[in-house]
Amino acid sequence: MNRKATVSRTTKETQIEVSLVLDGTGQSEINTGIGFLDHMLDQIARHGLFDLTIKAKGDTHIDSHHTVEDVGIAMGQAFREALGDRRGITRFGLAMVPLDEALSRVVVDLSNRPSLVWRVALPTQKLGQFDTELFREWFEAFAGNGAMTLHAENLYGTNSHHIIESCYKALAMALRQACTVDQRRADEVPSTKGTLSV
Repeated sequence: MNRKATVSRTTKETQIEVSLVLDGTGQSEINTGIGFLDHMLDQIARHGLFDLTIKAKGDTHIDSHHTVEDVGIAMGQAFREALGDRRGITRFGLAMVPLDEALSRVVVDLSNRPSLVWRVALPTQKLGQFDTELFREWFEAFAGNGAMTLHAENLYGTNSHHIIESCYKALAMALRQACTVDQRRADEVPSTKGTLSV
């Protein structure tokens, strides 16, 4: 299987290129111009064992919203393209990840049915200069454009950095599980309908 994709997205607000290899080793080269976002996306590559390259330029002199959302869009599109007809995949993934006092759970279904459930309350509105409300925007864009059902929930925690990082690490682990090819049905689409196409 050749499970990889390269996606380019150019608007008046952002210029983004994402390259993804699903069956990678966790290598990453990420530069979005937003340090904390780079740190979170690196978690996806490292713990998901995806090879991920992201180059983004955006109108961050205004704020980070457009860049964060458009990176989520392009990453979702890359996952959707790399998965192809989703033949042989495990499809479902579940992970619970702690980071110090915080514990988060992420569940994914690579169903081609985009949906996000977000139950993550962050104690602060800012992490440095970064607006914490933008994390939901990234998850929404990623799930929608990746054509996946994604449930993210923080079970408890008091530190915003720890809460959101545990969410990204849990997403990485859930995606790793869901994207893995199940050799017992490597030639089958994991659906009673026989298809996971739109």
